[in-house]
Amino acid sequence: MPPPGLALYFIALLPPPAIQAQLQSFKEYFYTAYQSKGALNAPPHITLHMPFQWKEAKENKLIESLKNFSTGNKSFEIQLQDFNCFAPRVIFAQVIESEILRLLQQQLHRFVKIELNLFNAQYRDKPFHPHITLAFRDLKKDKFEIAWQEFRGKRYTEKFDVNGITLLKHDGKVWIPYANFDF
Repeated sequence: MPPPGLALYFIALLPPPAIQAQLQSFKEYFYTAYQSKGALNAPPHITLHMPFQWKEAKENKLIESLKNFSTGNKSFEIQLQDFNCFAPRVIFAQVIESEILRLLQQQLHRFVKIELNLFNAQYRDKPFHPHITLAFRDLKKDKFEIAWQEFRGKRYTEKFDVNGITLLKHDGKVWIPYANFDF
């Protein structure tokens, strides 16, 4: 947990409710069948900016800045295609990468660095790899092997329009969609 006066936030794309419900059912399946519950701590999402700490007293500045960032962006389509993994712990719904999604993430990263002085050293180590996590790092290695055998050949295809970004805030237990910023 962050020190007093600070809260945890991250910025993401959330699918529409019907697709969120489908993806949530996969997360619940991984919990029931494989005891992986970590992914249940947040709604299904594509992370654009990893978790960061921010002073709650300056939350309005964060919200206004993200509102300014979102203005002028255009809606675009996201395609989900099948499943993939980060062996040996994470299984996810595969997001088909697109130039517009990559540019949005890069522009947001640059924007928060310049406008909000938010730096995340991990970005240097990890390139942007859009995905929707279904089984998280709490998936045991032996169960990962079984789960991945089950999901590696499954087919899953969906698409949806992205019409904005979402700021999520940690309430001490789970991540809650806190503010939406329409394009």
